[in-house]
Amino acid sequence: MLERRKRFLGPAYRLFYDRPLNIVRGDGVWLFDNDNKRYLDMYNNVAHVGHCHPHVVEAIRKQVGILNTHTRYLHSNVLNYAERLLDKMPDELDVTMFSCTGTEANELALRIARTYTEGTGIIVTEDAYHGNSEAIAEISTEDNEPEDRSEYVVTVPAPDTYRGLYSNKDAAEKYAEHIKSALQKLKQRNIKVAAFIIDTIISSSGVVGPPPGYLRKAAEIVREAGGLFIADEVQPGFGRIGKTFWGYESDDFVPDIVTMGKPMGNGHPIAATVIQRPLVEKFSNKTGYFNTFGGNPVSCAAAMAVMDVIEMEDLQKNALEVGAFLKEGIKSIALKFPLIGDVRGSGFFLAIEMVEDSKKNPATKAAYKIVQELKERGILTNTIGPDENILKLRPPMVFTKENANFFLDQLEIVVKKFSYN
Repeated sequence: MLERRKRFLGPAYRLFYDRPLNIVRGDGVWLFDNDNKRYLDMYNNVAHVGHCHPHVVEAIRKQVGILNTHTRYLHSNVLNYAERLLDKMPDELDVTMFSCTGTEANELALRIARTYTEGTGIIVTEDAYHGNSEAIAEISTEDNEPEDRSEYVVTVPAPDTYRGLYSNKDAAEKYAEHIKSALQKLKQRNIKVAAFIIDTIISSSGVVGPPPGYLRKAAEIVREAGGLFIADEVQPGFGRIGKTFWGYESDDFVPDIVTMGKPMGNGHPIAATVIQRPLVEKFSNKTGYFNTFGGNPVSCAAAMAVMDVIEMEDLQKNALEVGAFLKEGIKSIALKFPLIGDVRGSGFFLAIEMVEDSKKNPATKAAYKIVQELKERGILTNTIGPDENILKLRPPMVFTKENANFFLDQLEIVVKKFSYN
């Protein structure tokens, strides 16, 4: 299979793990390989309510046997889901536009922001990920170098309170000040700002999580300069962080645009760009919007079923409670092994940062070995962050305390194996 993959798909694709897995089946929190060995999925947030959740499977099966077409015809599925999604938003965010991927959702957000503000400049955090089209890859700063970006893209430091520039006490205000510096850079280039975009849990920088007040202050600064605030909720949204349904709700403010993607349909392609109405009205005066597969009846049926499961099974509460249990368990292991320098995050979006010493030097090699060893023990996770020394945990929302205990038992064994004295 590796040889066929190389021959048919080419060299640009990447695989997880030294010994890649041939996954053939999923069920809840588990993935199964071709030898029927099961793996606890701690990483893949696409299957938001669990792999092959029967309610979602049935919704897709039923609708695909009736009709699948596009939004140039009337269909109740897209309207019913749009209404339900907007019910989860503040009143100001009252229009939703559908696409297939988070990349497309963010691309549309940039188009609307640029049309509304008549600016082109984009401010984004360092080591960010927002998608893979040409325009969005350019602001996915974890995957490119400054010299490869257009002059209209300016970065600001991710507000990391563990190893970053500032402590918790004044982090929000001081990190927000960097947005003023970014605005000044754009001004020096004779570029008007269009938007500041941020993944509201700041995942790719290491799930650093914005300090209280940062998102609100950032919005105030960029709006004062004539730009918009775009909250990328593709990863933290739909109750994953437990405390709130959306990541931006950690602060008391309303974004101008909110984007979301892969977890919406539990893996069935659907994404959304939710906008304040005045923005899209100006956009519509200049152009229309159409996406052949965005908001199709089958995808909307899948998304509606995901929302059903979140509410029927009280999964946001589950993320809050079991996530807290999991986090405390990891912290207990960290007390025994200084290899774990920090444990952070909320709900079912956690990070374990591995360090070599008290100076917080990143333990990149140890983190890599831990990921490989956990896989051999039936647990799937992976590393993130600028130094790839941070384990990112995003289990499905149906993850239980029993699953957490299995993970904690194995994690302790593996961390002990690769710890320093």
